[in-house]
Amino acid sequence: MPATAQPHQPRRGRRTSRLLVAAATVVTAGALAAAALPGSASADGNDRGHGGKGHGQGRYQDVQLLSFNDLHGNLEPPTGSSGRVTEVQPDGTTKTIDAGGVEYLATHLREAREGNRYSITAAGGDMVGASPLLSGLFHDEPTIEALNKLDLDVTSVGNHEFDEGAGELARLQNGGCHPTDGCYTDKEFKGADFPYLAANVLDEKTGKPLLKPYWVWKQRGVKVGFIGVTLEGTPDIVSAEGVKGLTFKDEVETINKYAKELQRQGVKSIVALVHEGGFPASSSYNYDCDSPGAGDGISGPIVDIAKNVTPQVDALVTGHTHNAYVCTVPDPAGNPRMVTSASSFGRLYTDTTLTYDRATGDIARTSVKSANHVVTRDVPKAPDMTRLIGRWNALAAPIGNRPIGYVLADIDRTGTESPLGDLIADAQFAYGKEQDPETDLALMNPGGIRAPLTYTASGAEGDGVVTYAEGFTVQPFANTVNLKDYTGAQLIQVLKEQVSGPNEAAPKILQVSSGLTYTLDLTKSGADRVVADSVRLNGAPIDPAATYRVASNSFLAGGGDGFTTLGEGTNELVGADDLTAFEQYLTANSSAAEPIAPPAADRITIVQ
Repeated sequence: MPATAQPHQPRRGRRTSRLLVAAATVVTAGALAAAALPGSASADGNDRGHGGKGHGQGRYQDVQLLSFNDLHGNLEPPTGSSGRVTEVQPDGTTKTIDAGGVEYLATHLREAREGNRYSITAAGGDMVGASPLLSGLFHDEPTIEALNKLDLDVTSVGNHEFDEGAGELARLQNGGCHPTDGCYTDKEFKGADFPYLAANVLDEKTGKPLLKPYWVWKQRGVKVGFIGVTLEGTPDIVSAEGVKGLTFKDEVETINKYAKELQRQGVKSIVALVHEGGFPASSSYNYDCDSPGAGDGISGPIVDIAKNVTPQVDALVTGHTHNAYVCTVPDPAGNPRMVTSASSFGRLYTDTTLTYDRATGDIARTSVKSANHVVTRDVPKAPDMTRLIGRWNALAAPIGNRPIGYVLADIDRTGTESPLGDLIADAQFAYGKEQDPETDLALMNPGGIRAPLTYTASGAEGDGVVTYAEGFTVQPFANTVNLKDYTGAQLIQVLKEQVSGPNEAAPKILQVSSGLTYTLDLTKSGADRVVADSVRLNGAPIDPAATYRVASNSFLAGGGDGFTTLGEGTNELVGADDLTAFEQYLTANSSAAEPIAPPAADRITIVQ
């Protein structure tokens, strides 16, 4: 039976002082219909009927909602493409901006809060999990400490909060030393100062939410309720052990249920924190999502959720897809409602203004404004975050600074088939051959590749050197490399599952080891996108009746990411963890004199 977190106790004495920082901020603005506020209030809050930034008790009170999502323990500035955002310029061109790092995020958030007495900071899940070594090595205790210092008020759970199971999530909430590794310092880990919300995650035995379903922020008569959910499909993308004993319910039904409960309690201003997201029409964080119409610049699961969540909910803070958008999507009553996401890894935060009507207790929806801001690195670092990073780095450095390989240039993870995906698949294939010479190929899930390998040094190791910490950031899950037997027919079915079933709307293209080739025809639909008679292994067609030995990580081998056929393999051999396999491959195949070049990523022929 999974451990259940106890009710969260409210903090006292929060935000008695704020750090004043002069910070230049790059913004993109999204706003609902430019209608005047009800009554005598104006949009800027400078008249007698509006509370403005908290100086007064007018009928209408601006409430600042700062939000972010999918931090994934990125305390230090993320590297390569993971540490940049794309910005569209007035002339239509784009440029990239280096972004992220909690030292800078803290400065930006603190500056944004200045003068806003009514300010809430919320998050959309995946604060931890798939984290770089600095946090992941210590079971994400450093990230929880950082979030406490960031004055995070509330977050939903995400799928990665379940990577280590419900018991570990309860420990992150309530504190205590790790049951296996113990305490890392002379002080016991105190846990999160903020509540994790998990309204749609139920204990199978009791039928009750694993954690609190909602939380209410209160300030001088203003009340805003928050409901937190993760995607219903969490069991499909988390190891079976991580979600053992849990049931994940429909997001919309759950939010609507608890919105009614909050309404009965007199809480009429409601925000949903939803760890599910969408796919924007542009990769630029400041594109116009509502051009030509409301929400036209976004697709994916969050659109259906937003269109069906009760009108009682005033805004949706979302995540999971690591994309950036500020959109209005009509609610079931046809009224516009803000839906936001702040990319990932702490590169952006969203600043939303909710205008609270003290007479009704509800949000004046037509006055809601929202903007994504870049966490630029041209502001002063927050000293408390620098100290936190330094303290944990001192513990991690002896492990993390060890060189494990050399690269000739950046090896990226972007694209349908990526150079880094090929490299990892080759590493697992080589490891599989060492365990069993009959191994034929390896498959790697793209979601398990969390960061690129960059040529530029992240520390004092020197350009081109791959450290253990960098390898850990690429593959932080501690999956084992497993070998299983499949028929040729099953192997082809696995490839079809990339683009069909649960993966049809958002394909998950497996990265393949050298020797496996095939054509992916994206002009077709569903399973037909995999051209079955094009699949070759070392130039020979796949024999449906033959047996093939396949290496993959334990998550895939268990049927994860919708690859149910991979879970049906036989004659399983469980090997070492995937990072060990990656390290061994880099060490054996690279040196300072002969670094590894990025693979060509030419194993899958793509027709578009």
